[in-house]
Amino acid sequence: MRLIVAITGASGAVYGKRLLEVLRQKKVETYLIISKAAEAIVEHELDTTKKELEKLANHVFDVDDLSAPLASGSFTTDGLIVIPCSMKTLGGIAHGYSENLILRAADVMLKEKRKLILVPRETPLSVVHLKNMLSLADQGVFILPAMPGYYHGPRNIEDLVDFVVGKALDLLGIEHKLFKRWTG
Repeated sequence: MRLIVAITGASGAVYGKRLLEVLRQKKVETYLIISKAAEAIVEHELDTTKKELEKLANHVFDVDDLSAPLASGSFTTDGLIVIPCSMKTLGGIAHGYSENLILRAADVMLKEKRKLILVPRETPLSVVHLKNMLSLADQGVFILPAMPGYYHGPRNIEDLVDFVVGKALDLLGIEHKLFKRWTG
């Protein structure tokens, strides 16, 4: 499996980091793009550097490199997950504004009918945010808000992060045991 992972400037860089860790364990080939805004978030929230985070991926591309293979539909992948997804990025995707590699890769997923998963981490949501999400959902995009469940008895923040990452893995069809499933 080949998967593009994009980390944007919304709070919640921990979700992207954890996803990369799990995908590495699962031997999924990853192509990472980190937005400029995400660089500061990574340093602030994760107390690490962009370079350290990049070590979790198989391949890394600069967000401004529109000549990268990921910008073309002829480069096949199993999908793209933007985790976390800022409302700026979500709005750009919704309106076809492909000014950087994350937005262009998402545009490719839409035109090629490939899996696109967006993990917005914003609250509260404005009407504009909701309309953009609905527009994308109508096109087959998976909108997976970073809203952890509590039925699995989380004991710490890592358990809450694993719940959201596990839901993303479910959408990708990747087996995991990151959280206990609801049994009733």
